[in-house]
Amino acid sequence: MPHELHELHELHVLNPATEELVATVPAATPADVDAAVVRATAAQQSWATVAPADRARILRRFAAVVDAHVEELALLEVREAGHTLGNARWEAGNVRDLLDYAAGGVERLNGRQIPVPGGLDITILEPLGVVGVIAPWNFPMPIAAWATAPALAAGNAVLLKPAETTPLTALRLAELALEAGLPEGLFQVLPGEGPVAGTALVEHPGVAKIVFTGSTRTGKGIMARAADQVKRVTLELGGKSPNIVFADADLEAAAAAAPMSFLDNSGQDCCARTRILVQRSVYERFLELLTPAVQEIVVGDPLDERTQMGPLISRVQLERVRSYVPDTLPGIRGKAPEGPGFWFPPTVLTGLAEDAPCAVEEVFGPVAVVLPFEDEADAIRLANATPYGLSGSIWTRDIGRALRASRAVRAGNLSVNSHSSVRYWTPFGGYGQSGLGRELGPDALTAFTETKNVFISTEA
Repeated sequence: MPHELHELHELHVLNPATEELVATVPAATPADVDAAVVRATAAQQSWATVAPADRARILRRFAAVVDAHVEELALLEVREAGHTLGNARWEAGNVRDLLDYAAGGVERLNGRQIPVPGGLDITILEPLGVVGVIAPWNFPMPIAAWATAPALAAGNAVLLKPAETTPLTALRLAELALEAGLPEGLFQVLPGEGPVAGTALVEHPGVAKIVFTGSTRTGKGIMARAADQVKRVTLELGGKSPNIVFADADLEAAAAAAPMSFLDNSGQDCCARTRILVQRSVYERFLELLTPAVQEIVVGDPLDERTQMGPLISRVQLERVRSYVPDTLPGIRGKAPEGPGFWFPPTVLTGLAEDAPCAVEEVFGPVAVVLPFEDEADAIRLANATPYGLSGSIWTRDIGRALRASRAVRAGNLSVNSHSSVRYWTPFGGYGQSGLGRELGPDALTAFTETKNVFISTEA
């Protein structure tokens, strides 16, 4: 279907906590994407010739400029995404840290010398060219930077399409990049609709790779479109992560940590531990401990330092979450504000069948289910009873069991006696329908390079 049938002229950014209009932003068209690719291609060819130390220095300067604007970026994120102020400050700081970390890799982007007969064989890592990044609305700043920072460090240009609901921090970061001295056209932001600007970016022959974070359904569509050009993709998609609590665990610690493992960012997190699997012998005791922990979560004004959970991103998302949680379902429920804003209370459902929609589908809201299991084998069976495999947690005092379960659970990122999933020092990505490829960590830059092999004959 022609792009023109879908196009909007502008995007309306609403404050999720108040439903007030924050900003109106022009929406990019396919023609805008074409023009951006031309500018990016020219900028990238110059950028790739910049000496590694100088490229690293410019990226560190970008990090310093972001650091000087952390509070401004955080407040902008609160207004457009409804994140709590503490989370938004962390997100802006994470962009700074990602740029610093990527800058450190520029001078360490090494090829190899491979022993071969009759000569010398070396590999050279070269930039791909122009990289398209399609970022989500749940963590607009850090996830955009997951791809942007290493792609720039590896010598590429980046075209970033932020989500329709959260373009403001991305646009501001592009301004800060220019202030820091990045070449004009090297890092451009293209706000727009997914079916228009996003599709144009994916299908453009001048874009060498697409990095997408979002729903599995959309990711499959991007993968199919990219296949026509054999275009590289990195996909970070959905999740339905388990939180496995064995009977020998520190139950008090596990119950205290459980709420924010699925309520952080109002549950709008692919890594959210929304399936709490508890060994049957301690199931009732765990629920006793979990109930007050959930009910005491403070939901409210994202600008209030005491707030632990803010609103959902939009009315569409609110109605989606409501559709999964009829009032008749048993469970634990917290409190949420009434009136304007896209509010939903912290919710833990109990007594559900293993295959209930809430137990197997990604709700993407502040909703978890608690399911009992019998033994270690049953826990692993339940944990793997999903097409996703992004993250998960294992609570036990038995190090042998922790290692066995870590090997058996099919997920890309696991934590033992913790719910920490994402560190910029370590690789991140999923199994199954949670995506393809890995982001972050020491190998992040290589995901944005081609490996060229060169053989030099030494024979006379």
